[in-house]
Amino acid sequence: MVFAGKRPNNLGVSNGKLASCPNSPNCVSSQSADAVHKIAPLTFTSSPQEAMPAAGFAYANLKEIIQSLPRTKIITESQDYLYAEFKSALLGFVDDVEFYLDRNANAIQVRSASRLGQSDLGVNRQRIETIRAKLK
Repeated sequence: MVFAGKRPNNLGVSNGKLASCPNSPNCVSSQSADAVHKIAPLTFTSSPQEAMPAAGFAYANLKEIIQSLPRTKIITESQDYLYAEFKSALLGFVDDVEFYLDRNANAIQVRSASRLGQSDLGVNRQRIETIRAKLK
């Protein structure tokens, strides 16, 4: 049995912002104001050009790190945006994970959200923290 759900139609960057988290606790976003959903953005000390060169989304090999994680599929990527789907090993739940190079903040904004259900048992927050650790 697979609980993939439908791909959301509100993903991407609009006016420098990723989509807001829903009211459910199964989402984290570096652009969220509330404590339940808030997570720190990914930061870097190099220039944005070095962090994400036009040739591809490669902040300290961010794309390679994402691809190295199990059951991951990159759906969309551009010079300053990457969207990937992560599938759970059990039951095939899908999480939508976005990374946006915010040149003004010198940071990579992140959003990780489960498509279905209410609780994610902290999986989305843990995923972003794992990626953050691998970037250092």
